[in-house]
Amino acid sequence: MSLEDDRISGLRATAHPLRLQMLSLLTGAELSAAEVARELDVTQANASYHLRLLHAAGLLEVAGEESVRGGRAKKYRHRWDAERPQGSPPASEDERLAYARVLADAIPRRLAERERGQRSQLTDAELWVEPPVWERVLDLVTEASRLLHASARPPRTEGTVRASLSVAAFRMSNENGGAR
Repeated sequence: MSLEDDRISGLRATAHPLRLQMLSLLTGAELSAAEVARELDVTQANASYHLRLLHAAGLLEVAGEESVRGGRAKKYRHRWDAERPQGSPPASEDERLAYARVLADAIPRRLAERERGQRSQLTDAELWVEPPVWERVLDLVTEASRLLHASARPPRTEGTVRASLSVAAFRMSNENGGAR
């Protein structure tokens, strides 16, 4: 995966556990590579590489620069509500599957880090429902995602809680009809 390929799909760029964490972190905060590295306990070089890749995919924007020990450090922010960049390639089926695998792998880690005794929701469903019900479910999932992203704050901001939402909602093919 080349950083020079500025047409890399956003989905392909997110199909990595560290990059998925970075996007979440940068949804509520504008941070430099050094700050991201400290927050995620990785090297600054590693953080810089992944941040540049996410930026090249159009998922991050440079929110500003700051002076650091005689140099300049870019501050990045996740463009969670941005339209897909013009001319960006559509995600392939392989890229969608890679993203789904990274997302699925993140769920057990996040569940293990949950705050015990607090309200939570785990749901799995592969059901047949009427189309209006399905459309309403998609609307609610979209609303929940937008609300969380729009409300994100920098890590450990007073009065906030660390939360996780992982959702994969899609209409299934009728070909197999659920039979195995």
